[in-house]
This record gives sequence, structure tokens and C-alpha cells, in this order.
Amino acid sequence: MTAEYQVHGDVAVITLNNPPVNGLGLATRQGIVDGLDRAQADAAVKAIVITGAGGAFSGGADIKEFGTDKSLQEPNLHSVINAVENCTKPVVAAIHTVCMGGGLELALGCHYRVAAPGCNVALPEVKLGILPGAGGTQRLPRVVGVEAALNMIVSGEPVKSEMIGAVPGQKLFDKMAASPESLAEETLAFAQSVADVRPLPLVRNLPCKHPEGDAYFQFARNMVKGMAKNFPAPAKCVDAVEAATKRKFADGLAYERELFINLMWTPESRALRHLFFAERAASKIPDVPSETPKRDIKKVGVIGAGTMGGGISMNFLNAGIPVTILEMKQEALDRGIGTIQKNYEAQVKKGKLKEDKYQQRMALLSTTLNYADLKDCDLIIEAVFEELGVKEAVFKQLDAVAKPGAILASNTSTLDVDKIAAFTQRPQDVVGMHFFSPANVMKLLEVVRGKATAKDVLATVMALAKKIKKTAVVSGVCDGFIGNRMIERYSQQAGFLLDEGCTPQQVDKAIEKFGFAMGPFRMGDLAGNDIGWAIRKRRAVEQPDMKYSKTADLLCEMGRFGQKTGAGWYDYQAGKRDAIPSDVVNQMIEEHRKALGITPRKVSDEEIVQRLVYALVNEGAKILEEGIASKSGDIDMVYLTGYGFPIHRGGPMHYASEVGLFNVVQSMKRFARNPMDDARAWEPAPLLARLAAEGKAFA
Repeated sequence: MTAEYQVHGDVAVITLNNPPVNGLGLATRQGIVDGLDRAQADAAVKAIVITGAGGAFSGGADIKEFGTDKSLQEPNLHSVINAVENCTKPVVAAIHTVCMGGGLELALGCHYRVAAPGCNVALPEVKLGILPGAGGTQRLPRVVGVEAALNMIVSGEPVKSEMIGAVPGQKLFDKMAASPESLAEETLAFAQSVADVRPLPLVRNLPCKHPEGDAYFQFARNMVKGMAKNFPAPAKCVDAVEAATKRKFADGLAYERELFINLMWTPESRALRHLFFAERAASKIPDVPSETPKRDIKKVGVIGAGTMGGGISMNFLNAGIPVTILEMKQEALDRGIGTIQKNYEAQVKKGKLKEDKYQQRMALLSTTLNYADLKDCDLIIEAVFEELGVKEAVFKQLDAVAKPGAILASNTSTLDVDKIAAFTQRPQDVVGMHFFSPANVMKLLEVVRGKATAKDVLATVMALAKKIKKTAVVSGVCDGFIGNRMIERYSQQAGFLLDEGCTPQQVDKAIEKFGFAMGPFRMGDLAGNDIGWAIRKRRAVEQPDMKYSKTADLLCEMGRFGQKTGAGWYDYQAGKRDAIPSDVVNQMIEEHRKALGITPRKVSDEEIVQRLVYALVNEGAKILEEGIASKSGDIDMVYLTGYGFPIHRGGPMHYASEVGLFNVVQSMKRFARNPMDDARAWEPAPLLARLAAEGKAFA
């Protein structure tokens, strides 16, 4: 049963029971309607209560039905709400814990609402690129006021029930329960007190006006245009709420429905819905069951107090987990601790962190110069120099001092985790935990699974990632894993574009206009151009036939490593991060072209974007085929959370599917005919070629 029916005295109680958040799936919707019919047919029943079992009133639509016929099958949510409104006996919503989306729309259709304190109330549909489609934009303004309702609808953020309940004049809640524990008893008493009140109150009959409507809604449109330029939904939310103030309720409801359906078909909404599912799917590993036992992580050790080590440590301190940082020299320790303190102090100064919280976090931090002091750590993460010999020395010492069952993790961004594991006598306890810089800010965590990594280690790290508020994606072992392996092909194309006639700023502007947070050359300057230089030197030995533009090497030979040296692809002024086009660099590129005998050509922004993005897609398809990533959505999550790929385009693999894989392959064939390019790089991955030939998509 997904909607249970019981009678308490003269009150019928319909309890939604569709774990985990009582989603309003077809069976649940049918259960509500059946319960209403049953209560109305029972002369002994005077009132009806609708509530939710477990930890939610209702989280809204059942995500398992997204995109299926069931989501629209009768009784749909509109029909359920109509049944509630037209019920001949008073219907009272007993709201607790979570009341979101369709759950709030259902509550707004009830005649009365009683809420427990601490309940999260929201209409979060905008985060899926749509708007509330079952009357939320028409009913919510009538009970909390136009401005408060529009803020909730456009942001999608939850508001605590007690905050709404404390607002004078709000009509969302008819009563606030004293506590969550007393909600059921208080709602039954309330239902009995209104059992004979007629006429039954309806939210739809309440007035909805704004004293300065035209001016206010124009202001709101200007605000959302600036904040959400790539997403149509927020502006449509403004239109829908405005309709609530200017149209009859039924007309406003019809207009809301029209906007909802149109938004469902936008590529932006498809991208956001893909992101919604991909983020949840990323935490699931096909051969690691959810019930896999997890190791207890009560203390963490971090090797290295540099930029990465300090940032990694902050994640655990923020989650209340004690951290011991190890360094070889006291000066390095002092410098690293000083940086952590400065980061926290900046948060305190901006009002993002309270002073007492800052002190609590620093109290969890200890330091050492001795490996033996890590013997009681449950997880030890190394963040040392990216060189296999250095890693070997660290892991051999960790193997000697770490307690049995401790997880030993490497923050390597490219190196072979299996080789690193082989430096120990416990390869089953070794895993890659690749944080992205700045590690205390970036959401992505690549969890690299070695061939011997134990399943309980993977389960533990994935659960821990959630605790420290990271989006974890599992990768197999290969050079660069998912993200850096793909970005090498992207950077390779960026270099060829310079050889053929582009400037760094043209390439960056084109891909940033597409929606990337930062173009390849600005990104290189931020990360440090010497990092890519080191990789290319290694490639020259391991894969001497791999083709690159020489411009990046020439740049590094000039000592232009990026922001840290005040000069890279761009010039930088002291203390500022603004990228200033460099005449020196442009001249270097022109001279390099002349030396190669290349006549520069005009390259369109469209070609720039396609070459950069399709290079990612082709390498991503290889990664999928090799089993390095288990799902195309995992690759998209890596790029959305770690590399600044535009959210409204859903990630490289989703975007390629939206363009059509046949069209992607045709473009790649065209690029392969370019004598200045690397034809081998444009050979479609077998998976990509097969899906394109079959007219299929990645997911």
C-alpha cells in the first residue's frame, strides 16, 4: 500500500506511504482518491486528515515516474487536488519534516493545514528547469503573499515552517503544532474542531493582488534575467505568479499548465533533469550493494600541508572529523596551518562562518612531523608531489605505521593507483581520492578504484564523500582517470586552434560564450601551465607519436606558468586575477606559425566549440567502452562539478546526445580531414560509432 486508510473516532486519516519521501506516484495518487471516496461514503466520518509516513509529508512527484506515462496517468495530481477541494468533508493536511513540490501543492489544495516546526517547505521545480505545475504558482501567492511566494518559487529553496508560521497575515498554516511529536494528536483535535464548519475554505478563493504589480513584476524579471540568463524557467515563474494577480483562478491555472508543458520540452530542463538523476546514480556502484558494511572513520590523517593538503583537511574539519596533518619540516607545517586559518578567518569576516564554529574546527586540527603519529587514523590521504617515486616512499612508510583496516588514499590526479597499492602489503585498503583544487571549495571527488580495492573501502569512501558534501564519481585506473584524461584531448585541440589562426582570447571567449566557466587558456593559467608541460614531457617518452602544438611548451620555456608567476597565456597585474591579452604571447604564436610555414585562417566560434567539446565526447566514449566509467552520467557529473561545463547543457555526453550522435560523428569526420589536426584523434570511438549508426544516445 502506498496510501494507508485508518479511522480514529470520527476522523479518517490517509497516510502517504511511498518511501523514501512519499513521492506522489500513480499508486499513491490513486490511494488518496480512494481514501477520500471511502471517507465520504462513511457517515461516521466527519473530517479527513492527510499526512505522510516516516520522514516526510511528501517530497512531491515520484522521481521513478519521471518521463513515463504514469506521471500523467489519471488520477494525475491536478485531479487529486480537485478531489480534495471538492470533498464534502473538511480535509486537513498534517505537514511535517518535508513538504515540497507536488506535496506542497497537495497541501495547498486541502481545506486546512497544520504544520510541525522544523518542516522544510519548498517548490523546488525551478531546479529541474520547470515550474510548479499543479497550482503552486496560483495558490502559494494567495496564502503567503505575492513577493514571498515568488521568492520561494524562483529560488526553489526550502523555508522552515516556523518562519512562515511567524509571518503576520500568512494563511498557509491554520495552526502550528507545538512539536513534531504532538502533530498527529493536535491535527486530529483540529480536524474535529472544524468538522461542522461550512462553507469549506478554499485557497483558490482567496484574493491575490500586489499594490504595485506592474512595477514589481518588471523588477522581478530584470532580477531573474541577470541571475539565470541561460535558464528560461525563472522568468516563466514570474509570468505565472503575475497571472495569479491578474487572471481568474481557472485561467491562471490553465496558463501555469501551458508554461509547465512548454518548459518540460526545453533542452535546459532536459539537462537539469539529467543532472538530477545522474547525481543520484553516481553514488551507486553496480557491484557494490547499498548494504555493504562501511568502516568507521573517526580520525583522518593528511600527508602534506600545501594547497591540496590544507584544502583536503578543511573538508573533514568542516564535517567535525579530527585531522592530523603531517609534513617533513616545521616551516611547511606552519605555512599550511596559517593558510587554513586565513581561509576560515575570511569566512568569518564575510559572515559565512561563526567565530565559535571556526574555533571548534581549528581545535580538531593537530600537526606532526612523525609518521608514527598517524597510527590511530582510520583514513590517511597523501597529497604530495605528483611523482611515482615520491608516492612510493610515502606509501611504504604508511604501510609500516597505519593500523590494520585503515584506508590509505592517494590524491593523485594521473598516476597508476594499482602501482601505488603495490607499494604496500594491503592493496585492498588502497584507493584513489582525487580532490580538485581548491579542495575545500570544488564539489568533485574522483574515487579511483584499483583492481584490488575492497568493496567496503569503496562503500566507505562514497558515504564519507556525502558527509563532506562532495559529489563522488567512481573511476577505474587509467592515465588521468576520467576528468584529466579527457581534458588532455580538449587542451590538444585548443593548441591546434592557435596554430591555425586563433588567439588564446578568441578560443576562451568562444567556449565561455557556450557556457564554460573558463576557457582552456585561462584554465591553464589558473592551474599552472607547468603541470601540462610535465605531462607532455612524460608523453614524449611514453607516446612519442602523440601530436601536440608546440606553443604551450614555448610558453613554459619563457617561464610563463600562469597566475602564480604573473604571466601565462595572459598577463596579470599583482594582486589581481584579471586576464589581460598578452602581445608577447600573440607574437610568439605568430612566429611559431611562420616557422611552421602556416598561413593563419579565420576560425569560427562554432568550429572552436565543436572541436573542443567533441574531443571531450570522443574520449568519454572510449572511457565508457573501457569500463573506466560505468555510466555516461558519471562522466557528465565529473565535467559539471569539476571542470566548469555549463550546467544548462547537461555535461558533454548529454550534450552530444542532444545534438545527435550522428551529427557529432559527421563533424568529427570533417575535422579529421584538416591537415593541421591529428586525424587519429578524430577516429570515432567504437561505442560512439555504433550508437551513431543505430540512431541511439549515450543514456
